[in-house]
Amino acid sequence: MLFSRPIRFQATEPVGGIDHPTPVAPADAAQEQPPNSEAATPAAPGRHNWLFIGLALLAVYVIWGSTYLAIRETLVGFPPFLGAGLRFLIAGSILYGFLRVRGAPNPNRRQWTGAAVVGGLLLVCGNGGVVFAEQSVASGVAALIVASVPLWAVLFARIWGRWPNGKEWIGLIVGFVGIIFLNLGGGLSATPIGAVTILLAAICWALGSVWSQHLTLPAGAMSSAAEMLVGGAALLGLGLVLNERFSGPPPPVAFWALAYLVVFGSLVGFSAYGYLLKRVRPALATSNAYANPLVALLLGAAFAGEQITAIELLALVFILTGVVLVALGREKRR
Repeated sequence: MLFSRPIRFQATEPVGGIDHPTPVAPADAAQEQPPNSEAATPAAPGRHNWLFIGLALLAVYVIWGSTYLAIRETLVGFPPFLGAGLRFLIAGSILYGFLRVRGAPNPNRRQWTGAAVVGGLLLVCGNGGVVFAEQSVASGVAALIVASVPLWAVLFARIWGRWPNGKEWIGLIVGFVGIIFLNLGGGLSATPIGAVTILLAAICWALGSVWSQHLTLPAGAMSSAAEMLVGGAALLGLGLVLNERFSGPPPPVAFWALAYLVVFGSLVGFSAYGYLLKRVRPALATSNAYANPLVALLLGAAFAGEQITAIELLALVFILTGVVLVALGREKRR
């Protein structure tokens, strides 16, 4: 989500922050699938798919958790919206060009429209909303609000007839309690505008994640490419409208951090998130909102010499328990 923010990191992004997402259909999927069709609803994965699902979950948990450090370094030389726009435009262009060279068809108008809806909700409203809000919202407040993404996701999923079972609900609640423990003692200040903005950002992220399963989107990884191109262009335009400016040439560390975000945070992380959106329930696909701040906390302890307190260890137990319960939950029959 890349949404949630750990206490110690002041980077201005999520979800990879609301670091961020794109649905990826199987490579052999049809070029188009009508919205609200059975094909648009994730089916129960077979045994041979669980390995790939596990790897995709590991990617969004660890990679998007690590982007907090990279984002902090990027902001040393890049303004928030311009930096985010460049990140997604570069990643989207690389992926789009690669797929076109390999013979992937160019998305048609309806598919570009679907990609614009998802990219707008996830990257512009979600990611951009968090960037804007964290100028006046403490990271502890941001983490708590962004951690509501899985809860919003299961509520939106109800629109299309999907509802979590008892084990999933318990997991969602336990994980949210863990986020509260993780932020005890942190600053909880927020302006009304900032708090409302980040709440809307979390809602948009959840809506975009669920809605992507029912929109007509390009096949395969072209879906991720189209969403990043549209969302990146919109973020870049937003930065220009807000008159963001470079204070000087970005230092090398900012360029390296941006490169990490392009390759791992966007190309790898978004593709993994899109894979999950097509194959697992919304509660599990968005569970990275719980895991990302935990991963960021552990990375801070490992590489920045930060100390983990007893209350944070308790939070670790709650968050991991919640994620496991959600992962073990079985899809409710309709």
